[in-house]
Amino acid sequence: QGRIQPTAEDGFDRSNRRTGPNIYSVTEQFIKPVTREAGMMSWALMLHPDGLKCDLFITHAWQQGVFEFIRKVLHSWPRLTRNAYCCMLANPQNSDIADLISSPRESPFALALMS
Repeated sequence: QGRIQPTAEDGFDRSNRRTGPNIYSVTEQFIKPVTREAGMMSWALMLHPDGLKCDLFITHAWQQGVFEFIRKVLHSWPRLTRNAYCCMLANPQNSDIADLISSPRESPFALALMS
């Protein structure tokens, strides 16, 4: 249907435009299906196949509402910053994430922080 639905784990109120569904729900119901159909890459590589140099590392809580998350990112975005690394978008969510982080120093998180 193109809509993120409330679940037992995320009973968000659809009329609440301030918080929204949590990032778990957005990832499971939107990011994963779209990127699976596009070839199993990350959302970021789906949009930018050659990648982008990131100026900013964004962290988040998976239970945070996505509308709240976006509002806070936009509010605190540093001037002259063009691109950001955010794991829910930069990591291929249909892959085995545990495998991606099995060696912390070589994980996508560490590589992004070191770049």
